[in-house]
Amino acid sequence: MRQFERVFVTGAASGIGRRLAELALQSGASVAAFDADPEGLARLQEAASGRGQRLQSAPVDVRRPDELEEAIERAAGQLGAPDLAINCAGIQLAKPFESLSAEEFTRVIEINLIGSRNFSAAVLPRMDRGSRLALVSSLAGLVPNYSYAAYGASKYGVIGLAEVLRLEYKPRGIGVSVICPPEVETNLVYEERKTMHPVSRALKQMAGTMNVDDACAEIFAALQKERFLIIPSRRARAVAWVAKYVPAGLAHAGTDLAIKLALARSAPRA
Repeated sequence: MRQFERVFVTGAASGIGRRLAELALQSGASVAAFDADPEGLARLQEAASGRGQRLQSAPVDVRRPDELEEAIERAAGQLGAPDLAINCAGIQLAKPFESLSAEEFTRVIEINLIGSRNFSAAVLPRMDRGSRLALVSSLAGLVPNYSYAAYGASKYGVIGLAEVLRLEYKPRGIGVSVICPPEVETNLVYEERKTMHPVSRALKQMAGTMNVDDACAEIFAALQKERFLIIPSRRARAVAWVAKYVPAGLAHAGTDLAIKLALARSAPRA
């Protein structure tokens, strides 16, 4: 199983990004942590310092390529070139399309998809043969969900980007992974549940929910095994398999029935 020495992680102040940064530190790697939340980074830095672990952190917005480029360059100068670089920075916004403004749609695309492009462009020129780039997408990038127009579009795009980068960088000896977790218990999910549409909830229940420790343990182990498509949990993998291999008409019929039932259950009673 691969052991990484220098790991760069965006979105490292909370959720999946933070837990993956912690697992990298626990494995003995030096870690560069990036996030738009300086207070969250400070908490991560304090915890790592208390354990004597080598962590460098920098507040950065993945939507700003020049800022991200400078932060990556500084980290590489301090720690060395990353042999694992993970882009976890992302946001969730669940709204029916008719309620989704152009500004909201654009913001989700800019952070989730353009941010993945910016991170890849910043780290890949500094990565050597045998290193690995990992982009966090979502099960929602493989299987559509109700009220996920912006989020789903951004995460489908991340998978497309990862597929092309895999083709282009394989001959250079650089691996690429794309991570597609189901719902994971993070602050983003807690906030989403406050306004989640009943249909979205019903469809998400098909793949189930994971706690962040279990999800990230499985993700990190798969990265060490140098897998391309990483879907933590058998249940989520089963849903992705159905979406890929069951004929579209049959899959649509099943989803449409689930939506019809969920809408009926949520309709006000006379």
